[in-house]
Amino acid sequence: MKPLPVSVWSLPEGHPLEPHQVVMRIRGAYGAFGLFETALLGMLASSSGWATATREVVEAAGGAPVISFGARHVHPAVASVMDRAALVGGAAGASTILGARQAGLRPAGTMPHALMLIAGDTVSVATVFDELMPSSVPRTVLVDTFRDEAEEAIRVARALGPRLESIRLDTPRERGGVGPGLVRELRERLRQAGFPQVGIFVSGGLNPDRVRELRGAGATGFGVGSYIAAASPIDMTMDVKEVEGVAVAKRGRIPGITPAPDLRERQSGSGV
Repeated sequence: MKPLPVSVWSLPEGHPLEPHQVVMRIRGAYGAFGLFETALLGMLASSSGWATATREVVEAAGGAPVISFGARHVHPAVASVMDRAALVGGAAGASTILGARQAGLRPAGTMPHALMLIAGDTVSVATVFDELMPSSVPRTVLVDTFRDEAEEAIRVARALGPRLESIRLDTPRERGGVGPGLVRELRERLRQAGFPQVGIFVSGGLNPDRVRELRGAGATGFGVGSYIAAASPIDMTMDVKEVEGVAVAKRGRIPGITPAPDLRERQSGSGV
């Protein structure tokens, strides 16, 4: 992309925002960048909303990793953009290949229910997965497809032994979803069976309040999709504040350059 003949300052990615705070400043001939006003505002508004929602979940998780599972809730054209924003917001991983790659990571996820249903048995799937997948891939196994979650968790733990990193709970709303009582039961039953090290990864309709509650019950990781994907864009506006050194502004705004000490100049030649 050919660099634009403008100078650009912006907040560092992941920087907290306050109402009416300047997040970007562009100096140059308006004809050089005005065409991109709508696109810039849209990118900033949506990505800031996704990153903010992720930060809320990450803070609620209290140090437990949060993986962005929001791709199935948005159009595929923007799924990777959302995942990258989630990573900026503090997510430990993201499910889309491009979104993770843009952050220098490998995509993260777990085996789906479809795999369990086609194969017909949780332990069989876990065993084959363990045999075929590289050792670098975490062994996280769904345990809510066929039988009682605690029973399946112990069966899988006995089959995989120390190679099992965690079990995943994604119990649907039709059966009450995943609650703190279920997490506590699994935590204790795994301990009693000799597998206290096995983590409990939870997904399915999570929000910060549920994450906080489940974390307190013993959950060790979270896959969050709809809460991140459905985040409202944060309103942005672009104002002309100075023309050839003269302070200007539309009615209702204060003329002249707004002080913004947190802005950092972009590298020369990087474009907008």
